[in-house]
Amino acid sequence: MAKSQKQPIAIHTDGACIGNPGPGGWAAQISQGKRVKVFKGGQAEATNNQMELLAAIKALEALKRPLAVTVFTDSEYVQKGISGWIENWKANGWRTSGRKPVKNVELWKRLDSLCQIHDVAWRWVKGHAGNKGNERVDKLAYLEAKRFMEAA
Repeated sequence: MAKSQKQPIAIHTDGACIGNPGPGGWAAQISQGKRVKVFKGGQAEATNNQMELLAAIKALEALKRPLAVTVFTDSEYVQKGISGWIENWKANGWRTSGRKPVKNVELWKRLDSLCQIHDVAWRWVKGHAGNKGNERVDKLAYLEAKRFMEAA
């Protein structure tokens, strides 16, 4: 699994949509000590949940080797989904407890495969509550959504 590293790695993620669905943006910040890298993107038509998932996926995909990381998200959908619901979804053939297909299943599968590579701890943080990492990616995700809205 993940090799040990000298300093902990923190990843802050966020997604945003202008309308839901609508133009969407995502952003992720990977921090290790004083080193910080930011990733961002978006698309013309998305849901907020898709952008939240994509932020986490893109951050984990950016890691060059298996690592232990803590992902901070203000999305209960992402945190609860990957930390708990996903095991039942997989056992039920990617169906919910109500026997309906899981929404965003391809994104969930991508995220799940990345969690098999990395040792990931998931932490929910309250949005708009002064967490510097969360505040930064929130702003960047919104600006990405706005960029895609203006391009339409």
